[in-house]
Amino acid sequence: MEYVYAALILNETGEEINEDNVTAVLESAGVDVEQSRVKALVAALEDVDIEEAIDTAAAAPAAGGAAAGGSSSSDDDDDEGGDEADEGGDEADEGGDEEEEDEEASGEGLGELFG
Repeated sequence: MEYVYAALILNETGEEINEDNVTAVLESAGVDVEQSRVKALVAALEDVDIEEAIDTAAAAPAAGGAAAGGSSSSDDDDDEGGDEADEGGDEADEGGDEEEEDEEASGEGLGELFG
């Protein structure tokens, strides 16, 4: 992330995003710079309008919220069908919640969001 932040700093200050400038920003921040990563970053940003990319990224959470809203309605459907499982006991519910939290924390299940 440091490399991207360096590019964003250069963009914000109006400096050219090139290998020397990125390296200088990183070194001034105390980062052990890998030149191959600097070259890859500069090459990747060569044809990118950073301001447009920032604007697009800023709009993405609103779109993500709509997707989350859609999935919450399916969660409501799951809750309706899950009333029978609720009669099984509180201990079973607590174990299920922990498993869901573990999956979310580890990043598993992300494929469902994009699948």
